[in-house]
Amino acid sequence: MLRIGSLTVDPPLVLAPMAGVTDRDFRLIVRRIGGVGVVSMEFVSSKNLVSGQPALRERARETMRSDPEERPLAIQIYGSDVATMAEAARQVEALAPEVCDVNMGCPANQVLKGCAGAALMGDLPLARRMVRAVRQEISGPLTVKFRLGLAGDRMSYLELGRICEGEGADAVTLHARTAEQKFTGRADWSHLARLREALAIPVLGNGDVRTPDDALRMLRETGCDGVMIGRGATRNPWIFRQIAERLGADGSGPSVGSGAPGSERSRPTLADRRDLVLSHFRAVAERDPEREALHKLRKFTGWYSHGLPDGRELRRQINDLPDVETFLRAVETFFDRLDAEAGEAAEAAA
Repeated sequence: MLRIGSLTVDPPLVLAPMAGVTDRDFRLIVRRIGGVGVVSMEFVSSKNLVSGQPALRERARETMRSDPEERPLAIQIYGSDVATMAEAARQVEALAPEVCDVNMGCPANQVLKGCAGAALMGDLPLARRMVRAVRQEISGPLTVKFRLGLAGDRMSYLELGRICEGEGADAVTLHARTAEQKFTGRADWSHLARLREALAIPVLGNGDVRTPDDALRMLRETGCDGVMIGRGATRNPWIFRQIAERLGADGSGPSVGSGAPGSERSRPTLADRRDLVLSHFRAVAERDPEREALHKLRKFTGWYSHGLPDGRELRRQINDLPDVETFLRAVETFFDRLDAEAGEAAEAAA
């Protein structure tokens, strides 16, 4: 069982914050499937939230809106100015999420250029002041997410982990890549084990968890207290439920690393996939402007069609579709055809 300050996270599984991905619709999808301990919002710019133009402030506040069904919920903020981060933390505190998370790991160029995200791993005194300032504004659990360092010859995760612990953070998450790697190469989980040995507060592991087996192996090999999953959940939103069943009802059962296959309930059927995709896409179509909706639908179709028969053909087809209504019809037609083919195959086998 994972405890982050006053919060019990059971199962010890967290949906990672991902820009353009973990909006309310996707968080609710993961929560309703089950098996996730905490869901995280898209990260929020403290500058936009506190001192941005009115449109930017409103967009940041809209990002932070949530549904009670999402709880437990983490809100992640990022920035480079200590006073601005403190004010953003006050606004987070007013929303009373279960967790406030500080982003010190984002490798995106636009974030690094602003001396935020992973750039803070190159300025540990500033990182210390920032964690201290946010801690003073947050009464509930505070976590910090970071990487190994800026590059392979500039690793600072052990020192930053100790700083976070010393300044009152309740847990840390380590994405076991450098900022220079971004999302390429392989995550080096051996550093997770080193960080876990160095700290008394919980350590969550992140990076290259694409299957339930990956999560179980990470827990077994590193001794980390929990697992945060990002891109692996975009292709398989059922991954949390699948891992939770392997872990056992309390999230820490003896099946860790045992290779137990899990129950049939955790494996999505074609009907499950159809229902999830269409309900998600209709929610996007209702909420987002046409251009944004098309961009989001294309992105999610690329993930959701992974592993489906003729998924590549669907991905090719959607690139040329002009509007959301046509897009939705194409996806429905795709699943109708798969359903008919599955029915024919079942009849032939009978």
